[in-house]
Amino acid sequence: MFHTLEKKYVSLQSEAREFAKIIEPLAVEADNMSEMHPGVLAAFRDSQLSDLMVPAGFGGRFDTVDPMAICVVREVLMGTSAHVDSLFALQGIGSYALTTAGSSAQCEKWLPKIARAEAIPALALTEPEAGSDLKSVSTSFEKAGDGFILNGKKSFISNASCATFFVVFAREAETYSMVLAPAETPGISITPSPEIIAPHVLGEVEFNQVHLPAGSRIGDPGDGLKLVLATLGVFRASVAGAAVGLASAALEEAVRHTRSRVQFGRPLSRLGPVAQLLADCWTEIEMARLLTYKAASIASRDPDSALNMSSMAKLGATETASRVVDRCVQVMGRWGLVRDSKIERLYRQARPMRIYEGSSEVLRLGIAKELTELVE
Repeated sequence: MFHTLEKKYVSLQSEAREFAKIIEPLAVEADNMSEMHPGVLAAFRDSQLSDLMVPAGFGGRFDTVDPMAICVVREVLMGTSAHVDSLFALQGIGSYALTTAGSSAQCEKWLPKIARAEAIPALALTEPEAGSDLKSVSTSFEKAGDGFILNGKKSFISNASCATFFVVFAREAETYSMVLAPAETPGISITPSPEIIAPHVLGEVEFNQVHLPAGSRIGDPGDGLKLVLATLGVFRASVAGAAVGLASAALEEAVRHTRSRVQFGRPLSRLGPVAQLLADCWTEIEMARLLTYKAASIASRDPDSALNMSSMAKLGATETASRVVDRCVQVMGRWGLVRDSKIERLYRQARPMRIYEGSSEVLRLGIAKELTELVE
């Protein structure tokens, strides 16, 4: 609200807001679904926002993927619908390894489809026994004749049930690689993940003797971990943007309510304890927004050096969103508890943000490690 954005980002915000108006009537239904909402997907394709996720050479909007652009759009979309925010974000999260290390054949086949939202990617990292500790993955990628065989299980994978292709993090010999596996490949099976408190398109993915051609690896052998970290460096900042958008939307709901609700002869917003909570919310949101935009700016200029600042932004913004939405429910009283009201949906959606794409505790470990290495 107080940060001056470049003209192109202001224009993108306006574009995202117009799209959000189209999505708003679908938001309650979509946010309660664990499968892709067809109306949201159709509207998303019409919006052309997916072209932000690939370089101009493959049908994208800008010369390179711009983390600040993604951040400001997610800030708008998350304040309207978590379902559409996830759809937008995963177009980039699932394809960024291709953008940075894919072969010409891989990029020419898939990235134009990503730009038009004709293909839906899924990034397959976590496993039943491997979450934050990615080095403990057991999914294997092994040479077999002229191609490869992929075996393993991936768990809680976003977009699993609607994915056109999977980008899979797997062991290759003594190292880790990224693998591209089209979803229709024989041997790939998908079952639903357990329902979570804020429904999300999630699935369990099994790769059972999946035969893949020679050109299936993304980048060189051993590039897997580097590509994961590159993806996180760019897209963690956008999670922070989404968290800022969620917190802002919650505060707007609380302000509308407390301004019109009269108790003890005056609007709730004029009662001391409520006014203090509102003021704290606004202050913390603006602090989180500044850190988020700083992280996105760094990622835009130098993605390779962005991971630490993106981690701080994600940590700060998601923790802020949880505090803010909890206060907003509190000042709205019983009206904050109404099932499927906007504030109630935001309350449920805030909680998973402190876990996915790096839990707060794991992020703190990495941030502290970086700090102790910097101080002489």
